[in-house]
Order: sequence, then C-alpha cells, then structure tokens
Amino acid sequence: MDSRLLWGAVEMLILDVVSHGPSYGYEIAQSVAQHSQGYFDLKEGSLYPALHRLEEQKLLGSFWQEVEGRRRKYYKLTTAGQKALSTKKQAWQAFATGVNGVLGAEYST
Repeated sequence: MDSRLLWGAVEMLILDVVSHGPSYGYEIAQSVAQHSQGYFDLKEGSLYPALHRLEEQKLLGSFWQEVEGRRRKYYKLTTAGQKALSTKKQAWQAFATGVNGVLGAEYST
C-alpha cells in the first residue's frame, strides 16, 4: 500500500476541482466541501500550503484577476498537472478497490 495516498488526497481533490477550470482558493474549498457533502472542509492552513506546493511542483499555474474590486489569485491546471491528476486518480481507485475488497469480504472462522 502506498501511504502517500492518504496524504495526497487533498492535493488530488484540489487538482480535480481546478481541472474543470481556473478557480481561486475559497472557491476550491467550497467546491470540495459541496461535492463531498461536507466531509472535506479545507481550512486555510491546509488549502493554501497545498496550493503553493502544487504550484512549486508546476502542477498548477496561477494568475491574478480583479473581480468586483477584489484581487484574487486563480489557479489553473498545467499539462503536468493533468498527467499527475490522472496518475493520482488511478492510484486512488486501486487503493479504494483494495480497501473495499477487505471491507466487503466475508471471513470464515
């Protein structure tokens, strides 16, 4: 088992949200919360360090835009980010399949 799957889940969720179009921090957090039915509540202390890490790794690019008098930093998925997201999704599916196989297994004693 790859223990990085658990730690990388937040990054995978962020990459997936941004794969649907450029988005800014608060909007990313709201999308994750909404689509996970509130299970994932990304706080600033975990969201922004993850965004900065993904940007440093060149998986996200960014640009500033002024909207309604407010300057926001938008993040967009790079080509490398698209590849990383695909890899992360495949790894997560394999992980989930393994976990579900054990949880759904009937054991004889």
